[in-house]
Amino acid sequence: MSSDTSYTTEEIAKLLKISKLTVYDLIKKGELPSYRVGKQIRVEASALDVYKHRAKGAGAPGQGASQQQGITSSSTAQLSNMPIPHAASERSLVITGHDISLDLLSKHIEKQLPGFRPLRSFVGSMDSLISMYKGESDIVSTHLLDGDTGTYNLPYIRKLLVGKPVIVVHLLARTAGFYVKQGNPKQMLTWADLSQPGLRIVNREQGSGARVLLDEQLRLHRISSQQLDGYQDEEHSHLAIAGKIASGEADVGVGTQQAVNIVGGVDFVPLIQERYDLVMLKRPDNLRWIEAVVQILQSDAYQSELRSIRGYDLRESGRVLLDM
Repeated sequence: MSSDTSYTTEEIAKLLKISKLTVYDLIKKGELPSYRVGKQIRVEASALDVYKHRAKGAGAPGQGASQQQGITSSSTAQLSNMPIPHAASERSLVITGHDISLDLLSKHIEKQLPGFRPLRSFVGSMDSLISMYKGESDIVSTHLLDGDTGTYNLPYIRKLLVGKPVIVVHLLARTAGFYVKQGNPKQMLTWADLSQPGLRIVNREQGSGARVLLDEQLRLHRISSQQLDGYQDEEHSHLAIAGKIASGEADVGVGTQQAVNIVGGVDFVPLIQERYDLVMLKRPDNLRWIEAVVQILQSDAYQSELRSIRGYDLRESGRVLLDM
């Protein structure tokens, strides 16, 4: 394998047949040395070979195998002890979620927390909480509606992170609703309108906040998902959902207002104000950076950037909702 070859985290996940969150966890623990090119995390092919040998329980590869791989035993030892830029000297913080506010948060963390390296993982709210339970993520974003209580996030956090000391901080509120074709030809105005015959929907993936919102509303309005044409047609972002509506492939999808500001040919029907919160584990070694993150969320500098994005309600940004 060429010593010049390197892989992205996505490519590593495919090669090892593991999730991208697990790759981030290996990087965070220093088991998979990495470096950064701009905002992209990369792993050398040689470092991946060393990790694979260790994972197989074979230790450092033998002389013959090393020569075939282009790595000698001595170079393997050097590699395992070599200080890798941005890996040995920094601690990674895995931040989950899709919203642009998290990209801005990553930038502020990088600027204000020397020694910490934010890594973005684009997974849904439910999978984010599960990844935190497994110890694979550090800052989890979530917007999960509990239809029975009409509240967001805390019921799920208490159930999925049972026994875990966590702090929950409000990031922002934003409007969720329907993406529809321009002019709203199907007259989609309420959740009950999902019962219209012949309606074609495009859905978000299981575990995402938008999927949970849709499923809860279907349950509350006694609408069977089986009667919705396209319910199994899944996309992994609000932009992709809006794009399907714009192209005429579907009549309606659920998402937030921000995507309509980017995708043309789509109207937005506001239906609910959702709360978007951050969850962090209160381990002793996390307390310093958690305090810094809360200060960033409450800062004028960070909130000023968020105000430039239409559709965010920042009145309670930085408020601690749960500390247990």
